[in-house]
Amino acid sequence: MERRTNAVTREDPTRALLAWGIHALTASGAVIGLAALLACTRGDFRAAALWMLLALCVDSVDGTLARALDVGRHAPRVDGRRLDDIVDYLNYVMVPVVFLMMLGSLPHWSIAAAPLLASAYGFSQREAKTQDAFFLGWPSYWNVLALYVWLLDLSPATSSMLVIFFSIGVFVPLKYIYPSQMPVLRGASMAGALLWIAVTSAAVAWPDWAQPLHLAELSLAYPLYYMGASAWLGDWLGAWGRA
Repeated sequence: MERRTNAVTREDPTRALLAWGIHALTASGAVIGLAALLACTRGDFRAAALWMLLALCVDSVDGTLARALDVGRHAPRVDGRRLDDIVDYLNYVMVPVVFLMMLGSLPHWSIAAAPLLASAYGFSQREAKTQDAFFLGWPSYWNVLALYVWLLDLSPATSSMLVIFFSIGVFVPLKYIYPSQMPVLRGASMAGALLWIAVTSAAVAWPDWAQPLHLAELSLAYPLYYMGASAWLGDWLGAWGRA
């Protein structure tokens, strides 16, 4: 006689708790964004910059942890990608735009509208992230731009030109690397990103020590690497030729 058993698969409570913890970590970015906005309204740009860097730290690890723990399986009621996009629009777009306006680096509100509208398009593209692990169009790193405008004391004219240039870049379908999901150079790219955060944080937190060492200028090495790696791996020359 054949014996049948009804196996009931029960969710591992530890993994479920960890998955919800990762969602909470991602959501904490919204609270960090609020803290940055409040610092902007007080004119405390050093504090706002540090909050923006903390948001970058959270964003640099939460996706990797989510994939490692398979949060979609263990906490399926929350769409982690949608949550991440909501928090990223706040911290990568809204907070740095307010930072630039309060800093006086954007002389007119219409210039501030450009990154808000361009990034709304960028975040809502069906192929904002391509199947081969690239961002399509400039990935709205307005927080990075805002930090350099402040650290390098760029003029409003220069800042405005950069904002307009990169706003247009959101619509140009060039591929930009996604450091945590790259099939090649992933380790180097992630290590470089973490080093960039550390060096930039030092430049923000201890300016009297950092300025003689030109830490802000030295930290530009990673954005240059990012753009170069994107042009190479994303085949920008081929893309322009096909256009």
